[in-house]
Amino acid sequence: MKQYSATNIKNIALLGHGNSGKTTLADAILYYGKATDRIGKSADSTLALDFDAEEKKRKVSVSTALYPVEIGGDKINIIDAPGQFDFAAGVSEALSAADSALIVLSGKSGLTVGAQKAYDAARKNGKPVAFFINKLDSVHAHFYRVVSIITGHYGGVICPVVVPFVEGEQVTCYINLITGKAYTYDGLNAKEYTPVPDNSDISSMRAIMLEAVASTDEALMDKYFGGEPFTEDEIISALKNGMKTGDLCPVFCGVGQDGAAIPMLVDILAKIAPSAAESTVNCTDGENESTAAVDENGPAALVVFKTIADPFVGKLSYFKVVSGTVKADTRLVSRRTGNEEKLSKVMWIKAGKQEDAPAIVAGDIGAVAKLGNVLTGDTLCEAAFGKSVKMPAFPLPQLTMAVYPKVKGDEDKIAQGLTRLMEEDPTINFTVNTETKEQLLSGLGEQHIDVIISKLAAKFGVNVELKTPRVAYRETIRKTVKVQGKHKKQSGGHGQYGDVWIEFSPCESDEMIFEEKVFGGSVPKNFFPAVEKGLRDSVQKGVLAGYPVVGLKATLLDGSYHPVDSSEMAFKTAAGIAYKDGLPQAGPVLLEPIGTLNVTIPEDNMGDVIGDINKRRGRVIGMNPVGGKLQEIVAEVPMAEMSDFSTAMRSITQGRAEFTLAFERYEEVPSHIAGKVIEAAKAE
Repeated sequence: MKQYSATNIKNIALLGHGNSGKTTLADAILYYGKATDRIGKSADSTLALDFDAEEKKRKVSVSTALYPVEIGGDKINIIDAPGQFDFAAGVSEALSAADSALIVLSGKSGLTVGAQKAYDAARKNGKPVAFFINKLDSVHAHFYRVVSIITGHYGGVICPVVVPFVEGEQVTCYINLITGKAYTYDGLNAKEYTPVPDNSDISSMRAIMLEAVASTDEALMDKYFGGEPFTEDEIISALKNGMKTGDLCPVFCGVGQDGAAIPMLVDILAKIAPSAAESTVNCTDGENESTAAVDENGPAALVVFKTIADPFVGKLSYFKVVSGTVKADTRLVSRRTGNEEKLSKVMWIKAGKQEDAPAIVAGDIGAVAKLGNVLTGDTLCEAAFGKSVKMPAFPLPQLTMAVYPKVKGDEDKIAQGLTRLMEEDPTINFTVNTETKEQLLSGLGEQHIDVIISKLAAKFGVNVELKTPRVAYRETIRKTVKVQGKHKKQSGGHGQYGDVWIEFSPCESDEMIFEEKVFGGSVPKNFFPAVEKGLRDSVQKGVLAGYPVVGLKATLLDGSYHPVDSSEMAFKTAAGIAYKDGLPQAGPVLLEPIGTLNVTIPEDNMGDVIGDINKRRGRVIGMNPVGGKLQEIVAEVPMAEMSDFSTAMRSITQGRAEFTLAFERYEEVPSHIAGKVIEAAKAE
């Protein structure tokens, strides 16, 4: 592959809902550019960009893939992002490297939730957007209905450019509204269709395009109202400017699987999509935020937007150069760590393969292997660059499962493997709950976690099973009691003697509070620490279900000792006896963790979501409009009831819900539920 300048590089992200045909469209583009020798099929796992073993097995994209193609003097880096919500990290990765986004819609499904979320993400990150309405060979596909829907949703920015002529529910030909010419397709081979069809749908689409074009420039507006026709160059220039500013979203159509109208899509998009040289990146110096132009002549700087962790090959870091040029043996400093990193050699990425590159220039995308302490989102640069590139935010994990090894003793291997996979996927979280002794894996959903577990087995040789995480309950008391704890044992020689009177009472502290009010030396001061130690050991296990005890004040009031047989161990044991005898008399109760839930949902789903929260024993404490027909619900919920909340929200809102759940405090468990928890604990 030859070297291109930033003015001839187009970085285009393919986004959209799952099963809209993004990866098949990518294959068609690659085939048109002669980068591959066929258009693959998802059904037989032959798509070029679905090269990962998990993708071949599941027949869906699970990670961002990249493939460059050379067409008409330009290099187009195709960045294919997964459409499934469980792999939404790929959208953030793709947008960090792309200069524009092509959102793929199915002609049958239309404007789905995934497409809307992709559009919102692209706009939020300042990326120009175009639409491609795919699968027009499918039964019930309807291009004009889909255009009507997206126009109703996004308004005047929608600008049709390529439209189909439909007869008897079959596409007869595709019309290029810029040139006014129509074409039929045999695969990628185009044949001009004459005469050019003209019906009300096509006339309406052309009128919409001309009005949209006119709106980008006053001179064109005057020409439009004067009844003068636009030249092809004027239309192309207006589409280019309108797309760059975000005032226009060009709309194309075709069939990715057989290549129909794909040449028109690629050729027009190559003319109107912004080049890398025309794009900017968001930066920060730690205090101030700014934008920086992609500059081939500036100091060398790159941002790592994706990481692949492989136990055999090592870490592979995908990066976009935002300034200057990087090549083999380039030394750059990490803005995060301050460490100097040497790029041993740089490569171009072609799906699952790499090709050595003499250099990667500003605006282009490449990869480097074995950068030790470099993570996704890191900026590596020369000192003169002086700032960090900001990555699009990654979604937060929504589902947590406990991970248990199938082979005893593999806990360390699990930790090592998942830590490596966290480098690859920023939406994974792995922690160890020291209280429940469980290893906890968090991800975006059930399918996401299933893929993580499969990778853990394939890459690191560890097989695990998943369980619902244990709840970290607590116990406390509601009454004050005074009890004696006496330990007396004679077994020849020195015996053991310890005698204490302790008052147990409720308090507000999370830790046990220990006091002594001993008068007259009935318990010598040197045994006070032993009594406290005996109590602190005891409160680790409550008397109801064995959970730690909180909100407990223990006051040593009295006792007795033996000048020969008393010892620290004897008084520690006596304190434990007092605890064991006293707490059952002090009104012990079970406490559960309560979390604060913030969930943002479409207002149409308010009733169903509030109903779901109520079924989980939650209490809604506030509702706030957040714009765009969205509402935020704030509630307090028992965390024991929330293990499948992400799955429920996805079902109720079709994936539109976003939520956070944070621990707030402990509250008493209702008696009918406490009984079940206690019985379950005793059965373990």
